[in-house]
This record gives sequence, structure tokens and C-alpha cells, in this order.
Amino acid sequence: MSDEALCDEVIQQIDATLENDSRILVAFSGGIDSTVLLHALMTIKGDLRPALMLRAVYVHHGLSQHAEEWAEHCRRQCEQWNIPLHVAYVSVDPSQVGIEAAARAVRYQALNDLLSDNEVLVTAQHRDDQCETFLLALKRGSGPAGLSAMPERIAFGDYQQVRPLLDVSRRQIEDYARIQKLHWVDDDSNQDARFDRNFLRLDVLPVLEQRWPQFSRMVSRSASLCAEQEQLLDELLAPILTQQVDSDGAIAIDGLLSVSDSQRRALLRRWLSQRGVMMPSLEQLEKLWWEVALSQQDAEPILKLGEHHVRRYRQRLYLLPVMQPVDEIQLVWDGQSKLLLPDSLGALVIDESGEVVRSPQDDELVTVRFSAPGNLNIHMVGRTHSRSLKKLWQELGVPVWRRQRTPLLFYGDTLIAALGVFVTVEGQRQGEDAGWNIVYRKKLY
Repeated sequence: MSDEALCDEVIQQIDATLENDSRILVAFSGGIDSTVLLHALMTIKGDLRPALMLRAVYVHHGLSQHAEEWAEHCRRQCEQWNIPLHVAYVSVDPSQVGIEAAARAVRYQALNDLLSDNEVLVTAQHRDDQCETFLLALKRGSGPAGLSAMPERIAFGDYQQVRPLLDVSRRQIEDYARIQKLHWVDDDSNQDARFDRNFLRLDVLPVLEQRWPQFSRMVSRSASLCAEQEQLLDELLAPILTQQVDSDGAIAIDGLLSVSDSQRRALLRRWLSQRGVMMPSLEQLEKLWWEVALSQQDAEPILKLGEHHVRRYRQRLYLLPVMQPVDEIQLVWDGQSKLLLPDSLGALVIDESGEVVRSPQDDELVTVRFSAPGNLNIHMVGRTHSRSLKKLWQELGVPVWRRQRTPLLFYGDTLIAALGVFVTVEGQRQGEDAGWNIVYRKKLY
């Protein structure tokens, strides 16, 4: 194949994948893969689709001593190609989930925040990446869902992510870069075979491709067939899953007890997948079922799955983010400005559509707390008798983890309301008092 034909083939593959997309944000690391992708898109815009809205983003994690050097390379390259570039600086905290998962989480958040309406995120994973992902899933003992590897187009937060190079090999990308005389940066960590993906790329796949030159293409085909089977299962199981999941996103254990083991595992996989959890292994699914769902009724089991916890309450399974303790936090509030709550719990604002409580007296300090003694006696509006806070939480069906993450409004030392749950008699508006109308914009954990 001539050099021109090889480049045209790559460009046509990308254009065909993105033919219905008019606004594109490219995740640009400066490496060879994203450099080829961005150059090809620049060519498509210049030669085929002048109305295409094209821009790039470099996510600056600060994890490598070369990060600023790579960012500068991306700036120069985009300036030369007349492509707008945004450098997104992020801070990585690996203390809870490890450095790779933490970097991925902040990277995805930064990209999601940057996307605009009708814009798609385009990333540069290619056929050999797909092969590596398939083999890693095989190593973990994954089923068809895990072996589906990476789809060409997938939901990404409120937007979509597209991988137009999945049918393009690493060899084609290297040839394209050579023919077009492109320049890129090399991440030295990519040569460290201690990492599983690097080991496959450096030591395993070259041997397999030497023996079977079409190996990566055939693996990609197998991944596509697995994805097709999973899509069919999605369609068949969607009505059942909808019946078992409530408005909080919790799934009913009793509903899972009434189906076969294989259907239960398939339902659990889809429940987790819909909430962005990496596909669990069979061992993890069995732990979830036997050690969480079917544990003793008085237990409070927790299973960690990546960046999430699975917990049980009242015969339902809940998927929750890893949470930081907030029970010792106390916030002073003037009731005028928005009050941001800790650990991404949301915010409090005064708005006429909100929950009404009495106005504080001049000598009453307004605070928001996240814990109170369980034996604190509470007289809730609408009830004739008072109850301890612990009993009230139980009667209202508030899960254990929400009890110390629900904002409690205090005037002095008097509990006025558990916002979004109840108002106390002491917090009830009286007479001519206009009161405070409080809206709790919350995340449902």
C-alpha cells in the first residue's frame, strides 16, 4: 500500500466513525496515538468538513516531572495546527483508591466539566489497546461483559465518548506518524514492564503477532461478538432490572432471590455497570451476594468495588461512593449565601420553593451539623409524641450511612430540622414569621 493510501485509510476510518458529530473535543496527551488522531481530524476539517468544530484538551495531572514539558509541547502543536487547546490542571489524591484510579477519576471529571452541548469526547485508543484490554479481562477471569473490552461509542457522564481508532492498528498509527513527519512525546513509564498493560504490549503481543499476524484483529472481532451478546442480554434483562431498582438506585434483594444464579449475576453486573463501576470478577460478585446481600440481618456489611462501596439496608443493595467522615464537622450559616456542604454532599440555599422553618432569633447561632446524640429526644412536626433520634431514623427508613450525612439545622443547641427529612416542633414557623425556606440540593447516597 502506498503512503498516501495508508494515510487515507486512517482518515476515512476516523471520518466514518464521526460522520454524524459536528463538535469534537480531543483528549490530547501529546503521545503518538492522540497526535495522529488530532492531525487526522485537522485534515478532515481542512479537506472534507470545514464546518467541523474541533478543539483539544491536555489534562495536567502533575504526576510526572515532565508534565509541564508535555503541556508546552501540546500548546505548540495546537498553535501550529490552529486548534484551540485547553490545559486542565487537576489534583490527584491517591489516599483512598490508589494513584491510577484517582488520576482516572479526576481526569474524567475534568473532561466531563469541559464538554459542551452536542460535543463528543474523542480518545485515541486503537486496535492493539483493545487487544490488551481483552487479555487483561481474560486474566481477571471476566465473562462476556468484561471481554467486550472497549466500545467504539459509549456514554460519558452527560455526553458521549467515541474511539474512532479501534479498527486501526498500532503499526498503522506509527506508519501514519512517520509519513506525515509528526512529532510527539514519549512517556518513559510506558516502557516499564512491571505494569501489566506494558508487559503485554512490550513482551507478549509482539510474539503473538509474529506467530499470528492477524491476532489483534481477531481479538477485536471476538470483543465485538461479546459486546453484541451483551447488548442482546441488556435488551432482554432491562425490563426486569427496571422493576427491581428503586428511585434511589438501590436494587431489591428479594427480586434477586427469585431468579436463577446466572440471571442474578447478569442483573447485578448490569446494575453496577449502569452506575459506572468497572465490571466485577465472578469472585467479587459472589462476595457481594453471600457476604453482603445474604449476611446476617443485624450485620452492616460493606464490600469495596474500586471507587465504590456496596451496602445493604432493609433488603436492598445500595451502591455508594467512598465517603469521608463528616460527623465532626460543624458549619456556621448566615442563611443569606449558599452553604456548600463537605464531601460533595450538596448545598443549602434559601429559596421560596424550599422547606419552611422558623427564622432564628437574633441571639441564636445557626449551625449545620452532621451528628447528634442518638438518644436526643425529637418531637417531629405531625406527630403527637417525641422519639429518640435513633428511633426516628429507623421509623423513617433512613439508611445508616445517611444518618450521619444528613445536614442537621441547629439554632443554638436546639435541633430545628433534619433537612430533607423532617422539621421539629421547635423549628415550626409561627404567626407572622416569614420563616426560612431552605432548599437542600443533595446527592442521594
